[in-house]
Amino acid sequence: MVNKLDNLFDSFSQNNIFKDKNILQHTYRPEEVSYRDEQIRQIASILAPVLRGDKPSNLFLYGKTGTGKTLSILYVKDELISRMQKNAGFVLKIEYLNCKLKKVADTEYRILAELIKKLGGEIPTTGLPTEAVYTKFLELIDSKKQLVVLILDEIDQAVKKISSDFLYNLTRLNSELSKSQICIVGISNNLTFLDELDPRVRSSLSEEELIFPPYNAVQLQEILNKRSKLAFKEGVVEEGVIAKCAAFAAREHGDARRALDLLRVAGELAERDNSKKISLSHIDESNSKIEKDKILDIVRTEPKQFQLVLYSIIKLSEKRTGVIQNTLDPNGFKTAKSEPIFTGDLYNVYQELCQSNKCEVLTQRRVSDIVQEFDMLGIINVNVISKGRGGRMREIKLAISKNVMEKVKGIIEDSLDYK
Repeated sequence: MVNKLDNLFDSFSQNNIFKDKNILQHTYRPEEVSYRDEQIRQIASILAPVLRGDKPSNLFLYGKTGTGKTLSILYVKDELISRMQKNAGFVLKIEYLNCKLKKVADTEYRILAELIKKLGGEIPTTGLPTEAVYTKFLELIDSKKQLVVLILDEIDQAVKKISSDFLYNLTRLNSELSKSQICIVGISNNLTFLDELDPRVRSSLSEEELIFPPYNAVQLQEILNKRSKLAFKEGVVEEGVIAKCAAFAAREHGDARRALDLLRVAGELAERDNSKKISLSHIDESNSKIEKDKILDIVRTEPKQFQLVLYSIIKLSEKRTGVIQNTLDPNGFKTAKSEPIFTGDLYNVYQELCQSNKCEVLTQRRVSDIVQEFDMLGIINVNVISKGRGGRMREIKLAISKNVMEKVKGIIEDSLDYK
């Protein structure tokens, strides 16, 4: 066995595939952000007043995962800081915080503690009243004349875990500052995030909004071409591989992160095969692996309430498969269509599951939030249907293969201890 492992390790030490794998990681920041010139220009024009010490409008950036939001704002951040004159008579601080990081966005206290740390202060990670942490935060900011821009990535995650009061409190801090000012830049994958906030919170934001469209297949192909030249050794990537990667990712809402993951995992699979080339078959294998691993990992690590909601969708979907609803197509001909699942139906099944599992029943609004998160993760597809004066309804469809769905069911049933 030892000899076999020696041979395996020897094959990896040769490194026939990668030149610099980090180029394909999410953490890598390229010198230029491709196909985002207009968005970068707009961000810069909104934030430019900070260079003369004026507080700009709060800014919110929206777009699906992997559409260049974070790269664009960090690019502008670096340009502003490099342009800032040292003798301007005030200090400009621009701090970035990802609100989805564990042990950061769980509580208002922890977010403030992390921001205090980034601004050069110190505070225990737990133990003080939240009001005392706010006082410390204010004292730190107002200790000198400065303008502080807080970039809060995945801000919807923090609001969902804490409450919209956290955002309201941040926007109201300027009224308590005498020397300094705070500006907030929020980044969210949820396009309806602000619409769901308390009107009192929304009115306090006075926000500018900027939406990032998905990348198309041609744009993704160009991005991948640039990265692959830096990441892989010459001649490693077979013809058609980049195009196929781009096509897969374009189908997945134009997600550049997804495209980069596909290419990186394909390279890793080629390396494990002891191959000297990344082939089209490696892309297919990579796509299946990422899709399956992503969904199964999500389901395995989600809280029990999330599992109960997903299990309710699966049970409803199974029950309604084969239940046919006769409808008319645009030409007036009858057509067969499976009976749809709506949020109201889902909530009824969810309540029954909670009662049988002796779990707390969440409100319908909270269940709707969970449904929206599953939609964002690509596990389900949600289609909003207008009923005129009757309001809007959300139609739910599973977006995972039958094979993966059986494994998802197994994970949830094990977690819920079904026999």
